[in-house]
Amino acid sequence: MTLDRIPQPAKGPARHEESLTRHGQPTHTCEPAPPATTALPGHPGTTPAAFTRVNATAARQLGVSQAKYADLLGMAPEYLTDDRYRIPSSTNVRLWELMTLQAPWREVSLHMARQSTLGSLGLWDYLVTQAPTPLEGLRDASRFLATVADIGTEAFHIEESDQQITLSHVNAADLTDDVASAIRAYALGLLRQRISEATRRSITPTKVALAARAPQSHHTLVELYGTRVIDFASPVNSITFRTADLTTPQPHVPGLSALLRRHAEQSLIDAIPLRDWLDVFRATLRATPDTEIPTLRALAQRLSLSTRTLQRRLEEHQTTWSQELQAVRREYTLRLLTSTDMTLETVARRAGYADPGGLRRAVQRWTGQPVAVLRAKRDCESFG
Repeated sequence: MTLDRIPQPAKGPARHEESLTRHGQPTHTCEPAPPATTALPGHPGTTPAAFTRVNATAARQLGVSQAKYADLLGMAPEYLTDDRYRIPSSTNVRLWELMTLQAPWREVSLHMARQSTLGSLGLWDYLVTQAPTPLEGLRDASRFLATVADIGTEAFHIEESDQQITLSHVNAADLTDDVASAIRAYALGLLRQRISEATRRSITPTKVALAARAPQSHHTLVELYGTRVIDFASPVNSITFRTADLTTPQPHVPGLSALLRRHAEQSLIDAIPLRDWLDVFRATLRATPDTEIPTLRALAQRLSLSTRTLQRRLEEHQTTWSQELQAVRREYTLRLLTSTDMTLETVARRAGYADPGGLRRAVQRWTGQPVAVLRAKRDCESFG
C-alpha cells in the first residue's frame, strides 16, 4: 500500500536517534523471551469463510435466491474466497434461517452434511481424519473447534469410558427451534461422517440423542446417522460410539497430526475476523493494493456507499477517516521496521515521511521507544 499522500504528522523539534552503543559497547541486550502461552485466539462471533461457503452453496441448491443473502456482511467475494477471513456468525445464522424456510430442518441437516465433503471445511477436516486414531483426531478437533465454528456459541465435548465414547455438541446461540434443530443434527451427522472417512469404513453409532422434537418422518435422520436408535427431546445433543471403533489405528501419515496442529494454531493467529461493519471497512482499507493510494472515494466505491454515507458510518462507530488512515499507516510502518531489513530512509519514503527524522519521531510517539530499540528487539527474536 502506497502511503505517500496520507496526511503528515505535525512536525516537531528534531530529535537524534538514541545510540545503541556506549563506549563502543551495545546498550541493549537480548533478554529471555517470556514463556509461550497455550491460549489461542478463538475469534468469537465469527466463523471461517470455508464454513460460510458451504452454507451459501447449500442454500443456493435448496432454492434460496442469492439476492436474499448477497448483501450480508462478509459475503463479498473478496472475503468469502479468502480463508484468512472469518465471517460474522450472524451471516451464517441467516443462511440457515433461509434454508429452514425452504425445507424441513431434518432435510436441511442431511443436505448440509452432503455438501460438507472432505476438505470443504478446511483444516478442521484433516485434524479429524489424519490422526493415528479417530479418538485422537476428535481430541484435536475439539481443541481447534474455532477453525470450523464460532466458539462463542459452540462447544464440543468428549466423554470416554472402556465401552463407549460419547460426543456432545452444544449450540448456545439465540436461534429459532427449526434452525437450532437443523444445526445440532447436522453437527452430530458431520462427526459420524468424518469418523467414517477417517477409518475408511462406515461407522455406526450405538445411540443418537437430539434435543429436537420428534418429526413425523425419521428417514432422513436415519440416513444421516446410519441408525434408527435416535432419542428425541433429550437434554443434550450427543452421538455415542463403541470405544473400539474410535481407538483402532486408522490410515495416516506419521507426524502429519503435529504439523496440522501447528498449522491450525497459526491460522487462528493470522485470521482476520469480520464481526461487524467496522471490521469489514478496516479489512477493505488494509486490502488496498500497494500500487494504489487509499482515498475516501475509492473505499466508498468498494463498499458500495457514497462518501458521505461512509463518513457517517465511521462517525457512528466513534472513528473518522483520518483516524483509520493513520492507524493503517502506523501498522504499515511498524511492519516494515520490524519484519524487513529496509534502511530507515527506504522505510520513511515507503511510509510517506519526508525524512528519517519524521519517522523516528512518529515511532517514538507511537511506542515510546526509539527505532533502534525496536529493530534490536527484532534481531533478538530472530536469533531465538
